[in-house]
Amino acid sequence: METKDETAGPIILFDAECILCSANAQFVLSQDRSKRYRLASMQGEVGSALYRRFGIDPGDPDTMIVVDGERMLRDSDAVLSIYAGLGWPWKVLTVFRVVPRAIRDPLYRLIARNRYRIFGKRDRCWVPGPEYRDRLL
Repeated sequence: METKDETAGPIILFDAECILCSANAQFVLSQDRSKRYRLASMQGEVGSALYRRFGIDPGDPDTMIVVDGERMLRDSDAVLSIYAGLGWPWKVLTVFRVVPRAIRDPLYRLIARNRYRIFGKRDRCWVPGPEYRDRLL
């Protein structure tokens, strides 16, 4: 019997304590009609292992990442790849790829560094409803 690799992608790794990050995770789950993405929080075992695999401290990450096999996307490239994978109408947001990464990434990192101050932090990690539990690692 063949089993699916738990870390086969694409997997979105996010901060489940961050209100903005959790809201984005909920959005992806609700809009991902093809169930393409799975999610893992950086606070969980799978998420923290993947962060470490790519040299990012899961206790103090500076980015969310999307992992697909051996490939990892971070910062604005990760965000834009998620919207591309959601299909229409969200795919139209990939037009922002014309903005050079040297401009996109500093803006992304500014928001990421200040995410708790701007959007708030949960006392406990966000956990999806039962209809999405099979997509959370």
